[in-house]
Amino acid sequence: MSIANELLINAREMCSKAGRFTFFTLRLLRVTPAAFKRIGLIWAQIYNTGALSLVIIMLSGLFVGMVLGLQGYDLLRRFGSTESLGVAVGLALIKELGPVVTALLFAGRAGTALTSEIGLMQATDQLAAMEMMAVDPVRRICAPRFIGGIIALPLLAAIFSMIGIYGAQLVGVTLMGVDAGQFWSQMRGAMSINDVVQGIVKSAVFGFACTSIAVYEGYHALPTAEGVGRATTRTVVNSSVAILILDYMLTAVLL
Repeated sequence: MSIANELLINAREMCSKAGRFTFFTLRLLRVTPAAFKRIGLIWAQIYNTGALSLVIIMLSGLFVGMVLGLQGYDLLRRFGSTESLGVAVGLALIKELGPVVTALLFAGRAGTALTSEIGLMQATDQLAAMEMMAVDPVRRICAPRFIGGIIALPLLAAIFSMIGIYGAQLVGVTLMGVDAGQFWSQMRGAMSINDVVQGIVKSAVFGFACTSIAVYEGYHALPTAEGVGRATTRTVVNSSVAILILDYMLTAVLL
């Protein structure tokens, strides 16, 4: 009975957290249109979440593409189809690895930054002070960060994919001797606008999930150093799990 009661308590707690997150997200969506009146705040958050993440995104994209070039060449060589390396790398990056890996890196870098920033505001009573001055902290603090993350992640995913394709070309063409014309021409011939749209849709959904989780955890963090640290950890864990689950669901729907 004790194990059953513990499981029941955990299930209730999970449902309660899911309900609080849903209501907070609906509240965030309701005030999002009004946040566009302060476009400067949104640009600042696009810079904070997007531009400041470029180094790790570009570096990771380069080496992921180089690994794909090596592994793809080794696999295709066994079937005598090394000229299809560009097709395999392009589809893998644009449809799958680009959005997923970018979202995971985004959650680890930008998501934690958003959570810790808002959590620190909570710990120092800045959010409470805004409420006392009749300023909605969700619209003033959370909404611009939410919008900035949704805009930044698809752009970062596109950069990741482009750098990754260049890394695969660097390995496949320069080191392994694949014909450059076949690498690029077969990639252009095999890929369609639907493949690009699928990558954009995935990255936008991942951006929505990552930023909403990060903002929620920061807004509801306990006003202590330990509470902010735990909220930051939950952001990374919950965002990573949500990305992988959503990736499967979106892939099943879009295919």
